[in-house]
Amino acid sequence: MNIEHDEVCIFIPTLNEAPTIGELVEGFRQRGFEHILVMDGNSTDKTPDIARTAGAVVRTQTGKGKGNAIIEAVEIIDTPYVLMLDGDGTYSPDDAERMLDPLGCGFDHVIGDRLLNPDGEAFTRLNHLGNQILNFMFKIAHGKDLHDILSGYRAFTLHSIRQMTLKEAGFEIETEMAVEAVRNGQRVTVVPVRYLARPGTATKLNPFQDGLRIFSTIYRLAKMNNPIFYFGIIGLFISLAGGVTGIYVIIEWFRNIEHLPLTILTVLLITIGFQIFMFGVISDMLLGFHRETTRQIEQLQNASKPPR
Repeated sequence: MNIEHDEVCIFIPTLNEAPTIGELVEGFRQRGFEHILVMDGNSTDKTPDIARTAGAVVRTQTGKGKGNAIIEAVEIIDTPYVLMLDGDGTYSPDDAERMLDPLGCGFDHVIGDRLLNPDGEAFTRLNHLGNQILNFMFKIAHGKDLHDILSGYRAFTLHSIRQMTLKEAGFEIETEMAVEAVRNGQRVTVVPVRYLARPGTATKLNPFQDGLRIFSTIYRLAKMNNPIFYFGIIGLFISLAGGVTGIYVIIEWFRNIEHLPLTILTVLLITIGFQIFMFGVISDMLLGFHRETTRQIEQLQNASKPPR
């Protein structure tokens, strides 16, 4: 099924993107996209005016951060399909059709993979390595390889994005969207896109600070999506702490020195760690039962719908 351009909202969250936003909006309009929404994060330059002059509808978000821009935009978008990209000129309108085509084939969510073939200066070695580590962490924690969970170029159906429970206010929002897509069983695919060297203002992403936040988000959200991983890590570290104290107690015991308090602490740490791990196992079983029940309910609901 071909997706008509008037069924698509081009959504661009911005913050001080005056050097690039005008050309970006014009690029999409030249390709026949009329519904272009710019959600501006209170820019201090002329970003809103430039975007409006180029033909976009501009709204000013009430909260701060990219996550809040996306959450607020979802409430006002009324087209069945959404193509989202950053306004900094790193993504090209030339890839729009490539991003939208899978939605016409029945996919719910499309991620543009920047890491496959980026421009030479688009990533520093540190940024590229950090992306690889975070994607590997996501694969381990959430059981699905999405190649580039931090990509800002995404296409999705309006139904699928409204199905997500999004709360993250900042750059962690892409990670949360990936987690929610997996948690809701959405059909997700990845397509390669160009990633250009940033031609406008300097990046707003702090590699270390935001990297740690994203890493924390991947782990924290695993609590509801993969509890055996979340609680297993906690249980493992507590048990390892008990093992370290236990080794010390044994070494001292061979020297005829007894450490009764440390012995008790060792037993408690190992026991608590094991119990937390088993709690993760039980939670994982309950989550699996919940997903199977939900799937069966959806099958019954679909079966009860009259054929068109």
